[in-house]
Amino acid sequence: MKLKKQVTVCGGAIFCVAVFSLYLMLDRVQHDPARRQSAGNFPRSQISVLQNRIEQLEQLLEENHQIISHIKDSVLELTDTGAISPSGHLPFRSANGSWVLPFDGRPTFLSVQPLDCQFALGRRSQTDLQMLDVYSLLSFDNVDGGVWKQGFEITYEPNEWDDEPLQVFVVPHSHNDPGWIKTFDKYYNDQTQHIFNNMVVKLAEDPRRKFIWSEISFFAKWWESADVHKQEAMRKLILSGQLEMVTGGWVMTDEASAHYFAMIDQLIEGHQWLEKNLGVTPRSGWAVDPFGYSATMPYLLKRANMSSMLIQRVHYSIKKHFAATRSLEFMWRQTWDIESGTDMFCHMMPFYSYDVPHTCGPDPKICCQFDFKRLPGSRVNCPWKVPPRAITDANVAERAGVLLDQYRKKSKLFRSKVLLVPLGDDFRFDKPLEWDQQYFNYQKLFDYMNSHPEMHVKAQFATLTDYFNAVYKANGVAPGTRPPDYPVLSGDFFAYADREDHYWSGYYTSRPFYKNLDRVLESHLRGAEILYSLAVAHARRAGLEGRYPVSDYSLLTDARRNIGLFQHHDAITGTAKEAVVIDYGNRSLNESLRATQDSLPQRTLIELESSPRYLVLFNPVEQERLCVVTVLVNSARVRVLTEDGQTLPVQLSAQWVSAIEMSGEVYQVCLFVSIRSWILKKVSLKTYTLSYPLPVRSQTVDAQPFYIQSQSLTLGFSGTTGLLESIRRKDDPQEVRVQIQFLTYGTRPSKDKSGAYLFLPDGNAKPYSQREAPVVRVVEGPLFAEVVAHYQHFQQTVRIHNVPGVDGLSLDITTMLDIRDQNNKELAMRLVTDIQSGDTFYTDLNGFQIQPRRYFQKLPLQANFYPMPAMAYIQDSQYRLTLYTAQALGVSSLASGQLEVILDRRLMQDDNRGLGQGLKDNKRTANRFRLLLERRSSKLMTKTKNISFPSLLSHMTSTILNHEVLALPVLPWKHGVPSVRTFAPLAGTLPCDFHLLNLRSIQSLVNESRGRKMCVSVDFACCETDEDLEFVIGKKTFTFQLLQPMSLSLMHSQPPLSNDSSINLEPMEISAYKLKLC
Repeated sequence: MKLKKQVTVCGGAIFCVAVFSLYLMLDRVQHDPARRQSAGNFPRSQISVLQNRIEQLEQLLEENHQIISHIKDSVLELTDTGAISPSGHLPFRSANGSWVLPFDGRPTFLSVQPLDCQFALGRRSQTDLQMLDVYSLLSFDNVDGGVWKQGFEITYEPNEWDDEPLQVFVVPHSHNDPGWIKTFDKYYNDQTQHIFNNMVVKLAEDPRRKFIWSEISFFAKWWESADVHKQEAMRKLILSGQLEMVTGGWVMTDEASAHYFAMIDQLIEGHQWLEKNLGVTPRSGWAVDPFGYSATMPYLLKRANMSSMLIQRVHYSIKKHFAATRSLEFMWRQTWDIESGTDMFCHMMPFYSYDVPHTCGPDPKICCQFDFKRLPGSRVNCPWKVPPRAITDANVAERAGVLLDQYRKKSKLFRSKVLLVPLGDDFRFDKPLEWDQQYFNYQKLFDYMNSHPEMHVKAQFATLTDYFNAVYKANGVAPGTRPPDYPVLSGDFFAYADREDHYWSGYYTSRPFYKNLDRVLESHLRGAEILYSLAVAHARRAGLEGRYPVSDYSLLTDARRNIGLFQHHDAITGTAKEAVVIDYGNRSLNESLRATQDSLPQRTLIELESSPRYLVLFNPVEQERLCVVTVLVNSARVRVLTEDGQTLPVQLSAQWVSAIEMSGEVYQVCLFVSIRSWILKKVSLKTYTLSYPLPVRSQTVDAQPFYIQSQSLTLGFSGTTGLLESIRRKDDPQEVRVQIQFLTYGTRPSKDKSGAYLFLPDGNAKPYSQREAPVVRVVEGPLFAEVVAHYQHFQQTVRIHNVPGVDGLSLDITTMLDIRDQNNKELAMRLVTDIQSGDTFYTDLNGFQIQPRRYFQKLPLQANFYPMPAMAYIQDSQYRLTLYTAQALGVSSLASGQLEVILDRRLMQDDNRGLGQGLKDNKRTANRFRLLLERRSSKLMTKTKNISFPSLLSHMTSTILNHEVLALPVLPWKHGVPSVRTFAPLAGTLPCDFHLLNLRSIQSLVNESRGRKMCVSVDFACCETDEDLEFVIGKKTFTFQLLQPMSLSLMHSQPPLSNDSSINLEPMEISAYKLKLC
């Protein structure tokens, strides 16, 4: 202590002398008579001398600053090596230089209490159709139905329409994929732009003609290149009702792999474009091509103020069952909704496809004869060998009778005498001839039908909303209201099968590299949106609005649209051609920090010199976090300080060049930080006289298990495989078996094989094996412990963090994959436990809600796999084991106590679904997971298997996996300390059962990128009570000029709220608000 005081006094004296010397030098410069000149006549040579002196003074000041820093370091080093623990539970330095982190006995941020899920205990929607029950009921026997192969024979009585004529609404459309066989730009240049150019001319020729359009990404591209006359003509068609924008998203989003953040974001982008440029509001949803349907989508459309929707790709057995019970139109209700607040009217197309042969009625041979693009001489013909015939006065009666027969048979599958008949296919109407062929011939048929009352039919061209309005009117209800006796349904429509046992469950995993890239970019986009909105508001409040580069808004727009484009149902699904995937990747590269579009992310190396280097840490989560952040440095002698000079705990680790070789030039520094929500926190890294030990050892092959532990968990590993064997929680004396195994699937030897879409395995999975024993590396340090097992085709790292709070309660698992030398193999990871889960397991839908699943023996293996965008779990009366994922993958539970996830697929052939190639462009891929074991209470048991919710701890674990703390290195500064300081915009943190989905700047109608802000707040399930949310943006930082409830895509508004209002959200509710911050 005496030495410490002496050093402190000495350092203070040196500091005083340095400051006094600087003062004298400045005084001399200011008062030297030789340097004083008359006003306005100061020589340039004297200015140059003065500038040189100022630079010398700055350099001298920097040198003195470094001297003082070294003195401070010396004092701290003398203190640190004493191995005396500070009071409380602060980390301290041991005699050998390593950090010791005492056990923190405080409760973690999120304790799982029985009351956490009282919402789940009492909630179950009252529905007529629950999809889990429908699966239990059906035999899935695939009986030949005659002309309708997957259905049954339909009959009717000729007089059924005598009292109420059949209303037929023929809806022309063109399905345009924003990338699939061709790139987005190639499709636009070759076909899509011609569809729009023809549309402007051909629809204007007859006001009875109608059309619908869905993909705003294409429409926006055409609009930006069209001249003012074409724009006005198109606007007139939309305002007159001849052209309807359906759904209105940037793309027709996939619903299996997409996260609800991205689904909402692309919907907002499309709707905001429509509002800004056309002033139109979509009213109906149109989704003919996604490969299965999530219950999340009707909820999002409902919150966007739409009233109706249409779906197509549903398992053929389910279509047949719904057709037989006339349940193809239903109210789609969320599982937690005990009333009808989430109901969305949904129309399910009954037949095989959305092309013309499968939309007019049950017989494709006949319907194909009414696809007039296939007239003789066309490049497209009918597979049934009976071509269409142009409609003439001589044949119109016979042709109208044949077509009406199909219309009547189809109408028998529905509860009203209003019939929807889509007319279109992929990239249709790109030639003027087809517009004439379809519209002229159908109009002749309609004119004949409508002029013959004995046919009891009224047929016309229509938009989708025209059809839905007619259904509501026929049933005497308002739009969006449940018609009498129409069924209510809950659940989803996965997995999709279009024929035989061809289940589209392979695409859940196809191209996992890009699925992971998408999720990373979504998190970065969200962080950029939040910081941009706050920065512009802060600049405005500080009077610096003119200096802030608001042109950055265009960069945000590009990022939104590129990420939105990737949500397309042939992009994130991994089902596009290789050249198209590269195009998606290059678009995404603009938003990422990667060398090439197919490379793994790399951390920036921070080169430490004599001057400190600075980091800015950003916590994108709206709750405070205690976590470990990793950066790369070029020295093992490093110290990390907070802005106020406090030393942060660190753990130094090696950077590995290979399984057995460490880098001698690069090191990993893991620092333990407490970081508040949305904060930009500055820390500094400095060279240090002491170096840290590298806490690593090699694990030799041994029959006995070995263990690593933290203050919360003890993990057991196999001594022979190096893979996880067991988990024991600190508060539980029981060691729970949780065994990780790796397996491989092959594909069938027959004609039909697995491909980008289909999963057609050659039987049960086989254990993964290799001749050499794996290399197993163990790291045990104060902040984390990990086990790394190296195999030929994968490297798995299992890490536990020795920190209090959420980060310390789960396992961090990274599996690095490389199967590029395999042919027709799929690599799977299986968790084997003693949990008595039976045949039930749970998967999420789009990261938003949980869908219970059952393993059905009556279905083939591939039919029991489901999408896992964010999590899956199994449970019994004692435990719940949840696997969280940072990329969408396919998952199943093929036996009690098991969870199995497909990690990657390499397939050498096409699966005959139009792609024309296999999956051979595999990348070295990092699949990231977390694994959480939770104790369950009997009070948490629900009485139904049709509904389940994650705990609050589970929600937070998923959030921190998908939204890591970002470490942003500050570029080296020439002189002095960088003008970067901590920025804390929030006065507090949000409750742990609220998630603020985004704070997104939106443009006004006059292209003003400043002023209007929007945030979306989400209240998750399993909260103790319904809570009020008070906006916690700091009053000293910002004030509100506007707080207005909005529809989800900001197209509909409610009266503004007062600035001191509290906002109450029900569990599972997503609400949007328009804010103006000043």
